[in-house]
Order: sequence, then C-alpha cells, then structure tokens
Amino acid sequence: MTNLLILFALALIVSSIGFKNFIWFISLGYGFSVAAIGVAIMVLFWHQLTPATVIMCCLFIVYGCRLGLYLLVREVKSASYKKTLKGEIKDGSTMSFGVKVAIWVTCALLYVCETSPVLFRLGNGGPDDVCSIVGLVLMVCGIALEAAADATKSRFKKQHPRRFCDVGLFRLVRCPNYLGEVITWTGAFVSGITIYSGPLQWVVALAGYVCIVYIMFGGARRLEIRQNKNYGADPEYQAYVKSVPILIPFIPLYSVEKYKWLVS
Repeated sequence: MTNLLILFALALIVSSIGFKNFIWFISLGYGFSVAAIGVAIMVLFWHQLTPATVIMCCLFIVYGCRLGLYLLVREVKSASYKKTLKGEIKDGSTMSFGVKVAIWVTCALLYVCETSPVLFRLGNGGPDDVCSIVGLVLMVCGIALEAAADATKSRFKKQHPRRFCDVGLFRLVRCPNYLGEVITWTGAFVSGITIYSGPLQWVVALAGYVCIVYIMFGGARRLEIRQNKNYGADPEYQAYVKSVPILIPFIPLYSVEKYKWLVS
C-alpha cells in the first residue's frame, strides 16, 4: 500500500500541469506520469528487478515519453489540432477549481492503477513467468502499433489535410492508435495475472484496465462523431466506415456513435 501511495503522489505531481492547461491532465500529464512511474518502480525495487520487469518499466518510460512528446509537438505545431480542441474539448475556463481537483485526482489514480501490475509483481516477489513474458510482448506490440499509427496519420494529414486517413494501419481499423493503447494495457494487466494477491490488487489492476479500455472506446466514439460531421457527405468515407471496423480488427463493429454511455 505504501508503494501505491508513493506512485499516486508522483502521478499527482506530474499531472498537476493540467492546472496550467486543462487538457494536459489527460494528455501530457498522462504520458509523463506513466514515464515517471516506470522510473519510480525501478528505484523502489532496484534490488528485486527481474529481466521482464526491467523491460516493462522501460516500456512505461518509452511509452510515456513518446506519447507526451508527440502530444506536445502536435499541440504546439498543429493549427488544425488546436482548432479541433477549441471546438470539441472544454478548455476548463468555466470549470470550478473543485471540479479540476477531482479530475486531477481521478486521472492520477487511473495512471497508478494502469501500471500497478508491474508494481504488484515486484512487491509480491513474483518471478518471471509465462504471463509476464506474454504481457511484455503485448506491450511491445501495442506501443509499436500506436507509434506507427500516429506517425502514419501525421504524414498523411500533412499531404491531405482535408481528407480522412485511410492508409496503412487505418485499413485494418479506423482507430489503430486506440487499438495500440488497448493492446499495451492488456499486456500490462496480463503480466500480473499469476501474482495478484488478494481482492485489493485484483480490483486495482482490473479497474485500471477496464477504465482505459472504456476511455479508448469513448475516444473512438468522439472521433467517429467528428468524422461523420466532417466527411459524412463523402461517398468514399461512407464506403470506408461500412467496411473497416472502428477499433477491434476482424470484429464487425463499425459504429459506436449510438452508444451514448461511451463518454470520455
């Protein structure tokens, strides 16, 4: 419990940048909190680290720094992204301080829950096993997929700023970056399945996993609504959305717009 509180305090410190810009609670604060947690876990358990847990902690660092820097560069350089944010996401200017604090604390707690499987494996003295290796491989695949999807879309939008992206990984699913996120955190959760001890650890790890999957589906819904507004009259777009799943490959789920409970 003490180590969970340490990581929670660290996530609070890093994600507090959201008080400067509200969206940073869930963007820059997210990425850099995960990276900081990866470093902290290695420091807290430096004498108990195993090859798999070292790699997973390094993956947290790589994942968090890549995501944080990508979002920072996009926000600074992309005029279209700023326009999207202005019209779609609240800037927090009318939000009370109490609500901001609640969101800040909730976000920090989520980031700790997502990364907790590695903490629990080390805290429980669990050796490297099949679950840790499978989880590690899934994390590598997820991070690589998300990075490739972000790079593909960035290149495509520079050349075709007014067209929906339907090349490369976007032919597999319409939100491959969100799919990469889901795979990454599936790997983190799976890595701890054989070592969770007691109901609390299961609840913490499962809460982090379920919440991030829910958030990714909510993000996919938000993107779908925006794209329908921007490209809905385009016959090519209509053909694309009717043939390419929105988030999970090979599963014929082509739309989540009607699921209003998916709010993120």
